[in-house]
Amino acid sequence: MASTITCPNCGHCKEETMPTDACQYFYACENCKQVLKPKPGDCCVYCSYGTVQCPPIQAGSKNCC
Repeated sequence: MASTITCPNCGHCKEETMPTDACQYFYACENCKQVLKPKPGDCCVYCSYGTVQCPPIQAGSKNCC
């Protein structure tokens, strides 16, 4: 249930624990303070910027939100 998010603005990486019951639509980079949003077509920041997709997508859901 962990994924490493990489900020596209500054390249900072941090391992985070993903929520299992909801999508995380916003994520603030602790280094540059950029607020990340999912890329078009993705349901959450983990699917866009993480090393592992969110739990609902891993389970085979087409749309987790």
